[in-house]
Amino acid sequence: MDAWKIKDNKELRVAVSGKSGCGNTTVSGLLAKTLGIKLINFTFRQLAQERGMTLAQVIEAAKTDDGYDKAVDTRQVELAKKESCVLGSRLAIWMLKEADVKIYLLASDELRAKRILNREGGDLAQITAFTKMRDGEDTKRYKALYGIDNDDYKGVADLVIDTAVNVPEEIVQNILLELEKRGFVERA
Repeated sequence: MDAWKIKDNKELRVAVSGKSGCGNTTVSGLLAKTLGIKLINFTFRQLAQERGMTLAQVIEAAKTDDGYDKAVDTRQVELAKKESCVLGSRLAIWMLKEADVKIYLLASDELRAKRILNREGGDLAQITAFTKMRDGEDTKRYKALYGIDNDDYKGVADLVIDTAVNVPEEIVQNILLELEKRGFVERA
């Protein structure tokens, strides 16, 4: 991949969102590394680790305690406001109002489940069912907490990318070209 840099005297905040298994973490990490800026990707998974809980326990607790979502969302936005970064999270494009570019990653439910299986192991049928349940719970919580419909990204995202079509490096290249077009980055 070509070397890129943020133009002199500029700050850049890129928000990347998508559901579990869309490639959020991979694409966000690769983009941040390519630009030499901070990756912010604090999720329920990290919160679960911090609190000595399983991901399933945090998801269950979040159904009745808004504090879990608010802890994750508040921390991410606070971190993202401090410096140039890539914020990768389910709600990044909605929560980081200061984002210079907002990207939404798509993948079919089947592909997302297969990716999660490859990442975490387990049984495909169970992962598919858990992911469907998690998507539904997430959507309900986001609507209740923030009035956000995470299935309605078209009016929010500057760029929507189907991750089934390209590998992560190609996706990042497309994002970099968009950032270049908007005057934020240049080839180093």
